[in-house]
Amino acid sequence: MQTVSIQSGKESTAVNEFIYSVYNWMAVGLALTGFVAYFVANSEAMLGLIFGNKLVFYGLIFGELGLVFTLAARINKIKRSTAIGLYILYAALNGATLSSIFLLYARSTITSTFFICSATFVVSSAYGMLTKKDLTSMGSFLFMGLIGIIIASVVNMFVQSSQMSMMISYIGVLVFVGLTVYDTQRLKQMALTEGANSKGAILGALTLYLDFINLFIMMLRIVGGGRD
Repeated sequence: MQTVSIQSGKESTAVNEFIYSVYNWMAVGLALTGFVAYFVANSEAMLGLIFGNKLVFYGLIFGELGLVFTLAARINKIKRSTAIGLYILYAALNGATLSSIFLLYARSTITSTFFICSATFVVSSAYGMLTKKDLTSMGSFLFMGLIGIIIASVVNMFVQSSQMSMMISYIGVLVFVGLTVYDTQRLKQMALTEGANSKGAILGALTLYLDFINLFIMMLRIVGGGRD
């Protein structure tokens, strides 16, 4: 019995350390994104370079997508230092493209939405960590919801419907709240079954980072009146 208790204690400690590392790296990514976004938004030269040149703007977008796919697909083959570098680079590039929110929304709106999003994220993530209910079945449903949001967003680029944009935002909030809950539980289970490691923490941080950023954007569109 004592051996089992010691083993259980070690597993609990490993999981806690892994989750702590995930949240730390997520916080680093968010802080860097916020800093870069604010810096770019206050630099006319940088704004002109990024948003005045479609080649640069879309180059950043595709660069971000490439970094996400590289990290997700090659996390087990690359070095820890490389994984950290790619994650930091992604957070910085994302900050550059997200700087547009300072041109579209009042800073008071951005600030209030950030705190609302943070509170929502914390509650959702805590539920995913503490619930005993198996949320595995939510994965495919949420993935289909995410695909639907992407398709609807692409269509709305041509339709330019404010009502459709608002509908997408409300559905997006529900989907990304669900993904936050699901991904948190999945990370906890991964630490228990596959073992916790530093590279896994980077990938986990990227996953929750993406949940937070997308939840923030959806909420910002709602609070800010659906402007794009």
